[in-house]
Formats: sequence, C-alpha cells, structure tokens
Amino acid sequence: MAEGSFTLAIESNNKDELHIFRPSAWHRDSEGRFFDSPENASNPEGRGNTPAPNLLKSAAPGVVTSTVDQLAALGRSNSLWTLTFGLACCAIEMISTHMAHHDLDRFGVVTWPSPRQSDVMIVAGTVVKKMAEPIKLLYEQMPDPKWVIAMGTCATSGGPYYRSYSVVMGVDHLVPVDVFIPGCPPRPEALMDG
Repeated sequence: MAEGSFTLAIESNNKDELHIFRPSAWHRDSEGRFFDSPENASNPEGRGNTPAPNLLKSAAPGVVTSTVDQLAALGRSNSLWTLTFGLACCAIEMISTHMAHHDLDRFGVVTWPSPRQSDVMIVAGTVVKKMAEPIKLLYEQMPDPKWVIAMGTCATSGGPYYRSYSVVMGVDHLVPVDVFIPGCPPRPEALMDG
C-alpha cells in the first residue's frame, strides 16, 4: 500500500453495531483480522471483532461509532420514500417516472408500499368518495414530516368528472396538498419537477 494512502476497515461487535476505523497504522494477523500493534496479536482483547482500546485512542479523530439503525436513518434522511396512490390514467405516467428512461431511483426516490415509512404521498387520478376514507387513513399513518402531491387534473380539481356525484373535487378537500401538478395526464418530467 502506498505511503499516505487512505485506509478504512469496518469491524462489527454484533449484528446491531457498526464501527468504522481510520487509524494511522494497522497490523493484520494470519486470519485477516486487524489489531493495533504486534504485541496485541496474541492478546484476545486486542484483536478480532472487538477493537483494542489503544486502537480507538490512536484513531480518535477518524472514528465513527454508530448502530445499524442510525446508519440506515442517515441514508433515509437524504432520500424520499413515496407512497403511490395511482387511481386512474395518471398512474401510468407516475409509474413511467420510475422506469429506465427517467429513473427516479437515481435521485434517491424510493416507492414504498407502507405509509408508516413513507415521506410523500402521490395521489394520481380521479378520487371518488369511496376512496376518501382510505386516503385520509393512509395520510394519518404517515410519519412527520409528510407531503402530498396531487398529480393530474382529476386529483387537483375533479377533472372531466367534476360534475359527478361520486367524485371528490380535488384531493385537497381531504388532506393538505403541498404540490399540485396539472395536466391530463401530466408528463413524467412534470412529476420530477414537482
């Protein structure tokens, strides 16, 4: 390894805890485990999955200790998890934003079927009165902060069916909407801009 090159190792005490070390000097035993000095090679406390105290002291500025849950939360904090509520033709355009041509996954947007882990609800299509209660229930189950996107003319104002007795005149009559995307149906680029 070249002098001054960056070195990183991940050692785990158990399945729920993760340690990331960047010490100035490491040694390796015949099994490939790291230890802080040749003296600790025969010392059970100084090798294996339990880092030696000297290793932590020598690496103090470059040590990050975290649980796996905290690491997952950090990754999730920079991405949007969407709960898709496709009710009509706008759902086809919503689905196409996740396909290869547009690929929202590359921006950190993940479609998720559970409201308890979702950040954004996308309502795409005509909302009828029978769907009003499930939409409210799913919105209430989402953790804060949460956002709602009304996609398409039907979701924003009832669309061409606004005179029907069974159509809700926009999903904003049920839950607070943060982004309105007009169009019949709106292009995938419009959803990406929203």
